[in-house]
Amino acid sequence: MLLVLGRWVSYAFIPRVSTCFPALLPRTILRNFNKIKFIVHIHSAVSVNAVSPNRATMPERRPFVRLPTDVFPVNYGLCLKPDLIDFTFEGKLEAAVEVTQPTNQIVMNCADIDIITASFVPEGGEEVNATGFNYQNEDEKVTLSFPSTLQKGSAILKIDFVGELNDKMKGFYRSKYASPSGEVRYAAVTQFEATDARRAFPCWDEPAIKATFDITLIVPKERVALSNMNVIDRKPYPEDAGLVEVKFATTPIMSTYLVAFVIGEYDFVEGQSSDGVLVRVYTPLGKAEQGKFALEVAIKTLPFYKDYFNVPYPLPKIDLIAIADFAAGAMENWGLVTYRETALLIDPKNSCSSSRQWVALVVGHELAHQWFGNLVTMEWWTHLWLNEGFASWIEYLCVDHCFPEYDIWTQFVSADYTRALELDALDNSHPIEVNVGHPSEVDEIFDAISYSKGASVIRMLHDYIGDQDFRKGMNAYLLKFQHKNASTEDLWDCLGQASGKPIAEVMSSWTQQMGFPIIVVDQEQQGDDRIIKLSQKKFCASGPHTAEECPSWMVPVSICTSDDPSHACHKVLLDGTDATITLNNVRPDQWVKINPGTVGFYRLQYSTSMLESLLPGVRDLSLPPVDRLGLQNDLFSLSRAGMISTVDVLRLMEAFINEPNYTVWSDLSCNLGVLSSLLSNTDFHEEIQEFIRDLFTPVGLSLGWDSKPGEGHLEALLRGLVLGKLGKAGHKATLEEARLRFKEHVEGRQVLSADLRSPVYLTVLKHGDSATLDTMLKLHKQADMQEEKNRIERVLGAISAPDLIQKVLIFALSDDVRPQDTVSVIGGVAEGSKQGRKAAWKFVKDNWEELHNRYQGGFLISRLIKLSVDGFANEKMAAEVKSFFESHQAPAAERTVQQCCENILLNAAWLKRDTDDIHQYLLQRKGPPTV
Repeated sequence: MLLVLGRWVSYAFIPRVSTCFPALLPRTILRNFNKIKFIVHIHSAVSVNAVSPNRATMPERRPFVRLPTDVFPVNYGLCLKPDLIDFTFEGKLEAAVEVTQPTNQIVMNCADIDIITASFVPEGGEEVNATGFNYQNEDEKVTLSFPSTLQKGSAILKIDFVGELNDKMKGFYRSKYASPSGEVRYAAVTQFEATDARRAFPCWDEPAIKATFDITLIVPKERVALSNMNVIDRKPYPEDAGLVEVKFATTPIMSTYLVAFVIGEYDFVEGQSSDGVLVRVYTPLGKAEQGKFALEVAIKTLPFYKDYFNVPYPLPKIDLIAIADFAAGAMENWGLVTYRETALLIDPKNSCSSSRQWVALVVGHELAHQWFGNLVTMEWWTHLWLNEGFASWIEYLCVDHCFPEYDIWTQFVSADYTRALELDALDNSHPIEVNVGHPSEVDEIFDAISYSKGASVIRMLHDYIGDQDFRKGMNAYLLKFQHKNASTEDLWDCLGQASGKPIAEVMSSWTQQMGFPIIVVDQEQQGDDRIIKLSQKKFCASGPHTAEECPSWMVPVSICTSDDPSHACHKVLLDGTDATITLNNVRPDQWVKINPGTVGFYRLQYSTSMLESLLPGVRDLSLPPVDRLGLQNDLFSLSRAGMISTVDVLRLMEAFINEPNYTVWSDLSCNLGVLSSLLSNTDFHEEIQEFIRDLFTPVGLSLGWDSKPGEGHLEALLRGLVLGKLGKAGHKATLEEARLRFKEHVEGRQVLSADLRSPVYLTVLKHGDSATLDTMLKLHKQADMQEEKNRIERVLGAISAPDLIQKVLIFALSDDVRPQDTVSVIGGVAEGSKQGRKAAWKFVKDNWEELHNRYQGGFLISRLIKLSVDGFANEKMAAEVKSFFESHQAPAAERTVQQCCENILLNAAWLKRDTDDIHQYLLQRKGPPTV
């Protein structure tokens, strides 16, 4: 049953596709797809996307209305016949539809497709041919006109069409790969989220307009053909002995963006989960072994989610497949999840520990969507954050279940929580929940707010509710809305009923306004009691909030003491601007810590006495790792905002000299990288390198170069991090050893372990010459595994000489680099040095047309812009970036450009404010830091 606009509709009247394409459709000249502009015409349709006054909208949004509701699909009978030589496809659609209001036209989504014929067959009536097809290219719609009124009731809509297998990594597109013999070949694959199913077949391409699908693919007989469901028939195609017709079982009722099909050459490994689901991991030919790790993760994950949600996985099978050319990390198509090769394939000998962890997280993320997103789907893209934020949270819960040795929740704080805080402190952030209209706006919210802030507030909510009530509410939500659509408020209702807490009231303060609070903390001892004073105000990256009206949040606040640092002794909901809390029986010598576990989504500013009492907990490690990390990260952020001196943070960093935890070092390293980049604009950049060498040398010496018996995952990650940091900073002994090991690796005498390759490659390139770069490019060409190619691509930008930087940038756009990876090569150059940053920005400007055309307004263009310009630190550059994008429009990256300009100005202010003090401090330091 399908709920559409409040009506239950039976889908008993459903067509099945008969033999497709009795003869080849005539060739037509396809329209020039690349010149479609995203400017919208308003059509006479009812808008059901009304803007709620309490939610922010995107700036300067183009007019948009959703599809009319007078005709909607119940089932799509879809047959596609791709041509892997000419890169076109022919399609035949027989859709069972319901007409709810008499009309003489049908409006559907359609982009980059030519309709050949269309007709309408009412149930029990005669076929009526369409008299015209009016394409609204800017709106990505087509209007089919009919000579007479289509009456209410069930009918079949038939459409024959042709399209292009494009090279833009969206819609139905071609993906280039090499066969085991080295021959270049192509697969036909799909990427439909958010609004690109319309590039594969005319459809109602909105998440709330769900239907079932009967898919048939006509493909070369030696190719593998996959779709969301299992194959029910495979037979020779009568018109061509080289082709076969592959039919798939009927899907559950689902949204168009989750439909998928893949035609190509693949090997696979398979297994069965404990609850009986067939799981296959499809790999490039000859690489089935590299699918085993993902298979192991998937087989563990499906039963975990079944148990957690208390809802079984609803399909008979799930395929996970590695796609060569793929813009995103992965896509959760129901029953056929697509991945970049590096997000799915693990070579036991040549994959590093961080890659294994990445694959585990991505598999966990996409499989969570099979329930949360696919079974229950957001009503509109406004609620995208709920899909992505939830999956970005629960992937960690899943990996923690599968691999407790990863200490993954501490890594969450560094990878997601602090990243979201950093972006959300900007004036050009946006609320988690943003009203989205036109398709070109959707890509812009696939960002750290939707994913990482979304995940962080879900984590805070889970902690506030408690696991038992959270699971109870999740189960109620999934059962109530399965096979339907839901909004954010629907989830709050279910969680509120399960927990008895004011979930909607609390969470709306986090999802419907941008930003987050800084909680200012002071204390006072009164006899045996500690009086804690809390006050909240909005945290701004530019400094204290000065506007007259200051937003506030309903903040779940936890407090612990040194008696039990890992558990909260007191919890309170801060629902006003300030609060006073009495902690009984807290001695004067005990410290008090707010936000144990760094779960609450806010920054902290302690009074001087409270901060000083916590610092010994950093040195003696009595403060848990996640809280040591959070303390340092808060202070670093306060220094960037000008609320404390950067010198105070450098002093704090020196207290971490005994730090054993990988994730704490990772966050320290990241912040020092930001500072090093900032100080590259001064004449004392070498002094901060010396500081980095002094700080990282003790842990580097302790770890050594080679793993020791009994070491695990986190030690391997830490070794790679520390050696890379020391090597980049010019630590002499590290550089010498890296060069020696690199030489042995290149000569084949002693192959580098996968975990050492990135730090060694980075070190030798940073201090290398043209011969080093040539050797690295040769290794790249020889690499058989995409992970190794990406590993090399990410570090090429470390090279220092201007002519070699240019060589790397030219390489970035060559055929040797996959389209999606060009961004990381250019970004690596921008990150590598001050000279690299200037060269990368010039390269992006000089090649803008090609780059923008390549990514067609997708989120990769936003990432490219951010990586290229975020590190600048003067007002002139902010003006130049702003000016360039005023004359070179990038609709999907408007907000990113604003954020980058803001960051450049923040960097400039920081540099101006703290440069002299930092220089004096670095000059005064003598020898290694003392404890």
